[in-house]
Amino acid sequence: MNQNVPTAPVEPAAPPASPRVPPATPPRRKGHGWIWLLLLAIAAVAGYYFYTKSANSGKGGDNGQAAEEGGKGGKKGRGGRGGVPPVVVTRAQRGNIGVVFTGLGSVWPIYTVTIKARVDGQLMDILYKEGDIVQKGAPLIKIDPRPYEVQLEQAQGQLARDQAILDNARVDEKRYETLLAQNAVPEQQLTQQKALVQQYEGVVKADQGQIASAQLNITYTNITAPITGRIGLRLVDPGNIVHASDQNGLLVITQIQPISVIFTLAETQLPAVMDKLRAHQTLRVDAYDANNSKKLATGILTTIDNQIDQTTGSLRLRAEFDNRDGALFPNEMVNARLLVEEKRNVVLLNTPAIQRTSNSTYVFLVKPDNTVTVRQITVGTSEGDQSEITSGLEPNDIVVMTGVDKLNEGTHVTAQFENGQSLGGGRGGRGGRGGHGGQGAQGAETGAPAGAAQPAGNPNAAPNGNGNEGGSGRGRGGRRGNRGGGSNQQ
Repeated sequence: MNQNVPTAPVEPAAPPASPRVPPATPPRRKGHGWIWLLLLAIAAVAGYYFYTKSANSGKGGDNGQAAEEGGKGGKKGRGGRGGVPPVVVTRAQRGNIGVVFTGLGSVWPIYTVTIKARVDGQLMDILYKEGDIVQKGAPLIKIDPRPYEVQLEQAQGQLARDQAILDNARVDEKRYETLLAQNAVPEQQLTQQKALVQQYEGVVKADQGQIASAQLNITYTNITAPITGRIGLRLVDPGNIVHASDQNGLLVITQIQPISVIFTLAETQLPAVMDKLRAHQTLRVDAYDANNSKKLATGILTTIDNQIDQTTGSLRLRAEFDNRDGALFPNEMVNARLLVEEKRNVVLLNTPAIQRTSNSTYVFLVKPDNTVTVRQITVGTSEGDQSEITSGLEPNDIVVMTGVDKLNEGTHVTAQFENGQSLGGGRGGRGGRGGHGGQGAQGAETGAPAGAAQPAGNPNAAPNGNGNEGGSGRGRGGRRGNRGGGSNQQ
C-alpha cells in the first residue's frame, strides 16, 4: 500500500433540516366598513350641495347684478368667485374749500355783573325769577328804605334851620354896609359879618349834601338791572339782613346776546390772521360742540390778545356771536374754526380715499377697464372729510375709498359708489365675467350700449357688448355662462 497517495478530506455531515413553520397570518379586522360608507355619503352630499350652488349662481336671469358686473373680469376666464374684490369708490370733483384754523375755546359772556347791596338793610322783596332774561333798568330787589327816609327828614330839618341862620346873617351884612358908609361902625365889624355869612353858607351846603345822600340811599334800596342778560340762581332769600360790605353778591346777571368765544391758536398761525386783519377783512368763526360734530353758531373775529403765552406758544382770540337762539351757553367748551381763506374751483377728494406711507401719498385710481393703478398725488388744504388735490388727479377721476387692503397694481375690482350705485358694466365694455358665467352672459347683452360709447382705439372696448374673452364664453366660467342662461355668442 502506497502511503504517498494523498487521501481526499472528509466533508462534515450536514445538519438535519428543521421542519417548515408557516408564517403567521394577521387577524382580519372586522366592523370598520361602515366608517368608509359614512365618509363617502358625506362627500356625495357635499358635492351635490356645491354643484347646485354653482349652477344657481350661473343663472343669468336670476341675478340682477349681471349688468353691473358685465364689464369686469372678462380676462379672468376662471370660475373662482373671490377673484374680483368689491370696493367702494368716490369721484374727484371741482369745488371750494376753506383754509381753516381750529382751536379749542370756551364761551365767555361779554359782560357779567354780580349784584351787591350798596346799603345796609333788610331784604324786603325779590322781583325776578331765577333764569329770567331781564332788560336793563328792570327792578330786581327791594331793601327796606325806611331808615334812609328818616335820615332824609332829619337832613331836611337841619337844612331849614341853617338856611334861616344864613338869611339872618346876610341881613346883618347889608345893615353893616349901610352903617359903614355913614361911618357909624368900624370896617372890621363888616368884615367879620361877611365871614359869618360865608360860614353859614357852608353849613347849608353840608345840609344839602346830607339830603342828597339820604335820597341816594333810598334809591339804592331799589336795585335794578345794570345790563340786559340772564339771571342766575338766587343767592339771598327775602328777610335776610344785607350789608354793603358783604363779600357775596345777591345775584349774577350774564349777558348772552351777544356772547363771545375765546379760543387759542398756535403762534405759527398768527401771521396769516394778522395779514387779514390789517387788510380790514372780516373773518368768519364757526363754533362747534365739544365733540366737533355739530355746528352751534357762526360769528366774526373781533379781537386778539396782546401777547403770546410763552408756556404754550399760543395766542388767545375773541369771536363774537349774536346767539339769538341761545345755542351758546356761558363757560361751554367749544371748538372754534376760523376761516382764513377760501380756495375756489380746486380738485377735491374724500379724505378717506387718500393713502399714506412714510414717504409718499397716493390713491388707487380705477381705470376704464375696472383695474386699479397706484397714482401718486399731492394734498393741499384739508377740511372735514374733503381734501384739496393739487396734483395727480383730474375732475371725475374715480378713486377707491374702502377695500384697499386687497388691492395691488392692476387688480380687477367690482366697484360701487357710497350711495350704492354701481360703477356699471359698460365702463369697460367687457363681456361675461368668468367667475359668474350667467352674470357675465347677461352683462354682455346689457353692456352693449355703454360699451359702444368707448373711444376708438381702446383695446378693452366692446361695441357689441361681448368683450374680448369673457363674452365668447372662454374657459370654465364662459361655459358655465352658456349653461346658466343668456348667450355669450356674438
